[in-house]
Amino acid sequence: MKALVLTGTKQMEIQDITKPEVKPNEVLVNTAYAGICGTDRALYAGLPGSANAVPPIVLGHENSGIVAAIGSEVTNVKVGDRVTVDPNIYCGQCKYCRTDRPELCDHLSAVGVTRNGGLEESFTAPSSVVYPIPESVSLKAAATTEPVSCAVHGMSLIDVKPYQKALVIGDGFMGQLFVQLLQAYGVHQVDFAGIIDQKLAFNKEKFGVTNTYNTKRDSIPADYDVVIEAVGLPETQEQAVEATKKGAQVLMFGVGKPNQTFSMNTYEVYQKQLKIQGAFINPYAFEDAIALLASGELDVESLISHEVSLEQVEDVLNGKVKGVSKAVVKVSQQ
Repeated sequence: MKALVLTGTKQMEIQDITKPEVKPNEVLVNTAYAGICGTDRALYAGLPGSANAVPPIVLGHENSGIVAAIGSEVTNVKVGDRVTVDPNIYCGQCKYCRTDRPELCDHLSAVGVTRNGGLEESFTAPSSVVYPIPESVSLKAAATTEPVSCAVHGMSLIDVKPYQKALVIGDGFMGQLFVQLLQAYGVHQVDFAGIIDQKLAFNKEKFGVTNTYNTKRDSIPADYDVVIEAVGLPETQEQAVEATKKGAQVLMFGVGKPNQTFSMNTYEVYQKQLKIQGAFINPYAFEDAIALLASGELDVESLISHEVSLEQVEDVLNGKVKGVSKAVVKVSQQ
């Protein structure tokens, strides 16, 4: 079968590899779509994602497809089911797993990171991380379940109320997801900051954003109860803290480089009684993510800017394809 294999740092090639055999507790999925995200760009560049990817490996941790075969112990899906796959696999035995913090698992493995993922025609995953999707969710939209679930996990770590004013910093795919999620969770005013005027205007017109700020030229008032930073740069992380009012919460969702730091006024953290919260991956958030997609509360397909082939993936990862907000790979016809 055809697969796009990461063979080294910033090196990928199309290969003909053997279709994987299904273990008793596994599911074989014929890939329909695989999403490309910032984690894939990091792995391509030799940086860590949720775990280290050791070449040769097939990336692709945001996947949808059709069940092609099931192992003898599998009962939650059947051949022919339309599914999406949570890439993260927890050991269940370490201190973090045994204290209900599996996202911090000492032995985390992941589809498309530590084992072959969706940038191939078929891949396997434990049945415990394979989820059927309803007919109302397209396979294209289902390929975004993983990033939606990461945002859902982030939302679970902060306390949102209808009266609050929220600000999202970052006009990439995840920032635009958070705009919709905050509204779905009942926050009455959501404002949006980024660097691309067209995206700011689009979110104001389509998703009801109240105020927008271009962070290259506009100042942001210190007036927000909730600030979500979805960029991962020191300057936007600093802006997120500075945009808070007393008693505010800051969700640091954007992924910075491993050695990156940012500065903040520690007296302000004390005086405002700020809560600054990180968010890592997506424990037990797939059911909620699927429900949000099925309900129509989230419109993800309007945020997908590019649909590409396996042969075009490397050009997306190395930046040759310009203007990418969210790219999905159409791996096979379904």
